[in-house]
Amino acid sequence: MRAVVGLAAVASLSLTASGCVTVHGELAVVPSAKRSEAARALKVFTDAYNASDLAYDPALDAGQVTGALGAINQAGLKSRSVTDPGGNSRHVPLELTDAKFTIPEKAGWPRFFVADTDSNRDVDGGAQDNRWVLVFVRNGPDRAWEVAYLTILATSAVPAFKTGKDGWGEAISPDDTGLAVAPKALSDEYTSYLRTGEPAHFAPGPHTTEWRTDRQKRARTPGYTRQYVDQAVNGGDFAPVGLATKDGGAFVFFATRFFERQTAAKGLRPQVSTDVKALMTGTVTNTVTKEWMSNQAVIVPRAGAGSAQVDVIGRLQGVTGAVGS
Repeated sequence: MRAVVGLAAVASLSLTASGCVTVHGELAVVPSAKRSEAARALKVFTDAYNASDLAYDPALDAGQVTGALGAINQAGLKSRSVTDPGGNSRHVPLELTDAKFTIPEKAGWPRFFVADTDSNRDVDGGAQDNRWVLVFVRNGPDRAWEVAYLTILATSAVPAFKTGKDGWGEAISPDDTGLAVAPKALSDEYTSYLRTGEPAHFAPGPHTTEWRTDRQKRARTPGYTRQYVDQAVNGGDFAPVGLATKDGGAFVFFATRFFERQTAAKGLRPQVSTDVKALMTGTVTNTVTKEWMSNQAVIVPRAGAGSAQVDVIGRLQGVTGAVGS
């Protein structure tokens, strides 16, 4: 699990259509971006990320992040700007190299592409070798590319994407009926699963069975109780994004939000870290409620495949707010 206050902690952590269609490609099926455009977008993001991480200033990369990652990143930087007002004395510039872009052909807006990159935050060639996989989205011809999702995966866990003869990827529709679970249903079903264990088509692992077990253990410790409320998030830049994989399934990103409430017994008070306190409103007497944003990366098999289980292979989450009472 990548459980962080924000991405700052992770790093410390117009096209013209042909035929009878409208201009700007609203109806034409075209590549979402040129390959050179995708490379420029990655550089712009990395440069902005480094500037904001150095200064702990959310304004410096606010135009390059959105959706679930944007919520995590901006909250993390806001927190750090309070706890470390002089900036990040431990800053090491993020480097994203060996970029492999999967750019789907699709009609209309928004458009997106996926960048599978090697970061300088790991140990290359060993058990800790990993890849940063980012989803860039663009909401119109006059809008900038922004990163809406990020997951950090073992090198071997990044799936093989389906591409056509020209090398373009294939976008998955949110309501695709050819998959075991339509992408637009994932956020609702995952939050239901976390609450109740149903539907039971999520594969066992650290982000499913093990996370539910951990929550149950943490629900009641001596002197304290914890409650969780999970919410689906589907709209706008929090909408699911998916690419077809070579095996007929899909690699999908989706977002959720959850609240974690800790209540202390009489005479006790919940302990709040300085990172969370920087985002908090109210005063803690016996209760603190944290708001978390979480983005998941999952492998969804095709309908009728031997296994219908959705495999949650990555999760990045961060505290975006807190209330004391």
